[in-house]
Amino acid sequence: MREEFWTSFGKKYPHKWVLYHTGIKEVQLKFTFNTDLAQVSIDISSADEVIQEYYFEKIYALRTILKEEYLPTIEIEKNYLLPEGKEVSRFYVQLDSVNIHNKTHWPQVFEFLNNNMGQLEAFFIEYKDYIEG
Repeated sequence: MREEFWTSFGKKYPHKWVLYHTGIKEVQLKFTFNTDLAQVSIDISSADEVIQEYYFEKIYALRTILKEEYLPTIEIEKNYLLPEGKEVSRFYVQLDSVNIHNKTHWPQVFEFLNNNMGQLEAFFIEYKDYIEG
């Protein structure tokens, strides 16, 4: 079912997303869709806490621009716990009460993921030099 969703999403919105190819090892743009919610996020993850803190602070410093010009509903969590128990820093927008196993939710989630990742990606590309600098 997951594979079918992502294949369908890719066909409806054929775009080469930045995602893991940010050019900054510790910073990734991610799609999440499971049985509870859909998210697009910037995740910061490093075994070195100093490096993780550095990138979090760089993006956090841009939060006003991110909220006012790109994603007004962005959430920020310095210590976001992933389901597998790993902790990351996450800047994200979320759509609740959707389920990947319910195909009637798919059109709404397609639009949510495409629109919000488009905004998140545009923000990242615009400010990448500052973030990695």
